[in-house]
Amino acid sequence: MLKDKWIPVLLLVLVALLQYRLWFGKNSMLDYTELKEEVHRQSLQNANLAQRNALLEADINDLKIGLEAIEERARNELGLIKQGETFYRILPSEQQ
Repeated sequence: MLKDKWIPVLLLVLVALLQYRLWFGKNSMLDYTELKEEVHRQSLQNANLAQRNALLEADINDLKIGLEAIEERARNELGLIKQGETFYRILPSEQQ
């Protein structure tokens, strides 16, 4: 009879310990919510960095294209010849 009274108390203590570990122990719900918030912050930071990388890549491409365009214009309009290059000018025939 005394044994029958201790079983519910023992079960109640066991449930209380398990609940304590669930809410306040290692890898508890508090840890879970903190990690979830950290993952969210990191995701936002990654998105911002990806956007920044895309802008930097666009700037790099513009500079590459811009330098090629500048060089082409200098060759056509100003007669730019790089060192080691040979320039041939073909004159139109003078037929009159």
